[in-house]
Amino acid sequence: MADKKDKKPENGAPTGERKTTQMNQSDMPITILAQYVRDLSFENPNTPDSLRAGQGAPEMNIHIGMDARKIEDATIPNLYEVVLNARAEASRKDQPVFIAEILYGITVSINEKVPEENHHPLLLIEIPHQAFPHVRQILSDLTMQGGYPPLLLNPVDFHALYSQRFAAEMAQSREDAKEEKSE
Repeated sequence: MADKKDKKPENGAPTGERKTTQMNQSDMPITILAQYVRDLSFENPNTPDSLRAGQGAPEMNIHIGMDARKIEDATIPNLYEVVLNARAEASRKDQPVFIAEILYGITVSINEKVPEENHHPLLLIEIPHQAFPHVRQILSDLTMQGGYPPLLLNPVDFHALYSQRFAAEMAQSREDAKEEKSE
């Protein structure tokens, strides 16, 4: 077999059979402009008693929520802030062990080519999905610093949460569309 060598153009970069596709920022449906902690809270009300060994694992109650709001900006069209909220409450025998809560903000712009009807699901499914690993890591670190094993949140199906939260509105939209077709 003969050795194949990549030819190098004048700038020294190899040229081969592989081609790369370069995407422009204008081709992306969403641009994440900033990610940040809006609010962070950790309550450890019964320490040091709650940290004693041999008490067994606490009962966990986890709540995940998300919200989005449009931000008016003359220079950036379709600018939004999405907030992912995660709250973890641990208790033993109706006594709180710890309460951890985070509000994690993401500022995004949606490409003007994306239809308006797609903004809502993009903001409340895709953006929380992108932010979740950060929230998960922050809560894990926070509970460790509170003296407990790291809290590792299971993956979240944001599509199912979205469908559950807006099921009535989606059903009404489908019903309205059927009525418009029959007229």
